[in-house]
Amino acid sequence: MTAEPTDAELAARYRSRIETELAELDAASEATSGDRAPVTLDQQSVGRLSRMDALQGQAMAAALEARRGQRRLALEAALRRIGAGEFGWCARCGDFIGAGRLDIDPAAMTCVVCAGEARQ
Repeated sequence: MTAEPTDAELAARYRSRIETELAELDAASEATSGDRAPVTLDQQSVGRLSRMDALQGQAMAAALEARRGQRRLALEAALRRIGAGEFGWCARCGDFIGAGRLDIDPAAMTCVVCAGEARQ
């Protein structure tokens, strides 16, 4: 059985990855800000279907931005847990979350067992 990593090892392994993902989220948000802008409803220059397409595109962009915001909050919480020495440990049972789970999602707050119990 492998030894559980120290808080410093976890911080070293995941901090830069979390910060990189946060920067990517910020860049994507900035790049798509125009897609979330209000749609001009000028009936003289744009047909009804084009306006509907534009409104649908705006709604989809807003939904994507909301998901980015949720992910940003989860990643920022992971950085706070790193700072507090709580990163990598299940918020529910206190066991090590597992490197495999953290590799998939460094913002994970629970181990696989507790995550499964929470879904039931």
